[in-house]
Amino acid sequence: MNESLAWGRHYAMVEPTHFRVEYVINPFMDPALQPDPQLAMLQWHTLQRTLESLGAQVEVLPQRADSPDMVYAMNLGLAVVDPGAEQPQRMVMSHMRFAQRRAETLTAQPFFAERGWRTTSVGRDGVGPHLEAGDAFAWGDALLVGYGPRTEELALKHLATDLGVRVRGLRIVHPGMYHLDLAFCPLDERRAMICPTALDGASAEALIDLVPEPIVLTEEEALGTFCANSVVVPREGAPDVVVMPDCPDRVREQLEAWGFEIALVDVGEFHKGGGSIRCLTNPLDVTLGRDLPRVPGGEVVLPR
Repeated sequence: MNESLAWGRHYAMVEPTHFRVEYVINPFMDPALQPDPQLAMLQWHTLQRTLESLGAQVEVLPQRADSPDMVYAMNLGLAVVDPGAEQPQRMVMSHMRFAQRRAETLTAQPFFAERGWRTTSVGRDGVGPHLEAGDAFAWGDALLVGYGPRTEELALKHLATDLGVRVRGLRIVHPGMYHLDLAFCPLDERRAMICPTALDGASAEALIDLVPEPIVLTEEEALGTFCANSVVVPREGAPDVVVMPDCPDRVREQLEAWGFEIALVDVGEFHKGGGSIRCLTNPLDVTLGRDLPRVPGGEVVLPR
């Protein structure tokens, strides 16, 4: 095994008390195909219990009645721990592209602020660049950020400057993989699942070059199984566990050959809204200087 990810042991989740498909903002959503509320709640709690059984901590936010997509907690904001800062926990709140999701921050921001998080934003109420945290991952020497369908390119500069990090932008062009978390899943410091067809040519080449040992997913695998929308829970003295909604046989073979364990959790009701396990969880333990190298003044790198 390579060196494990240092983050992935602390998550925020939103209990799906008001989850439904009320509008259409991605290709998966159809108001005529509603999730079963009881089954969705059962699947959500099974995911929560699975994460906790693996040693992860889960903090639960209440869901707003007017925000049916709030259950996709990954998009509430980008969490970063800044050791040595007077207020080390930082949360860059998302500025959603679609107005239907913007009320989520009205609950998420005070929730985190009351727990000691310093909250900032690159935009608000439709003013300023859009940023959705499902597009952002700390990996390698930078914050990888997908832009195009949801996050705007201008937000990359704001993030780089605000956090003092290198931001590597990747242009998303596939309508079904509208967030980077549907096409990219970091596994450890050298390995990741990636779906290059989510990106334009230059970005796909850049991402493949960045990952020394990738599992390259087909479009069918990424969209049909949501397998890139998984999370890894690192464990001391035991194999790291990839918590997945589904796992194609060839992907399972490679993961197990690398020494990972796989925990399958059915969250199919949430696929009706366009998200899976990663979308339902937001990591709160990414640390500046350890998982995300500091770059004074920030830097944005775009594929050429």
